[in-house]
Amino acid sequence: MGQTRIAAVAAHFGRDLDFDLQRIATLIDHARSSGAALLVLPDAALGGYLADLRHPDPDALPPALDPDCAELKTIASLAGEMVVCVGYCEADGPRRYNSAVCVTGDGVLGRHRKVHQPPGESVAYEPGDRFAAFDTPVGRLGMLIDYDKTFPESARSLAVDGAEIVACLSAWPTSITNRAPRMAQDRQSRLFDLYDQARAAENQVVLVSSNQTGAMGGMRFLGQAKVVGPGGEILARTWSKAGIAVAELDVEQELANARRVLHHLGERKPSVYREA
Repeated sequence: MGQTRIAAVAAHFGRDLDFDLQRIATLIDHARSSGAALLVLPDAALGGYLADLRHPDPDALPPALDPDCAELKTIASLAGEMVVCVGYCEADGPRRYNSAVCVTGDGVLGRHRKVHQPPGESVAYEPGDRFAAFDTPVGRLGMLIDYDKTFPESARSLAVDGAEIVACLSAWPTSITNRAPRMAQDRQSRLFDLYDQARAAENQVVLVSSNQTGAMGGMRFLGQAKVVGPGGEILARTWSKAGIAVAELDVEQELANARRVLHHLGERKPSVYREA
């Protein structure tokens, strides 16, 4: 496949869908000008995330959008030849899901509903029930949302399903219970980076981590978008500010190099792992 440019976004998104679409269009333009073939936008890039994670206000939730809505069709049109992953609140009848969709100008390539929910989020969303990889022009890809990446089984399920690239879309805040005076010292800041690097290294995949920035209600988001190689090395990052982290790499070659001697997926021992 050769060299591929991969981009991860750190940016703020709120309830105003028109504003969010304008920002997404600008980010797609910037990514295209940098030669990116894959762009991963944050979780809740359409409509914003929750303003209070512990006690969400049922009357102030993100707008729930049909998975075939005009906004997602617009993003697919803007994507054109680029592969774009974006998060939104999905409406399924009366149920709501924290969801992600992967599109090109040709349509939808894959979907994911967030499986793992931190306390409080169940007030706003139903949980998803599966992890599945899918084929894209940049390679086989799988998606995680926020808290999903805290659990090794999530990314491992995608890797076992053949994912070469894992896109982690987040609206990940600083610590709610013990916020540090400086973001770089915050416990959640450290964990966010740790999970990104560990999930990439243990599965020997490329991990593309996006995140929201700024604040909504009592939530302050970390940023820290990054591209991580299959050895766990950070190839590009934004730190806490808004921006796009862009890395260029040959995904197939990088995976082959990482797995040349130690092939983690091939050396697993499923028969001795305890179920449930």
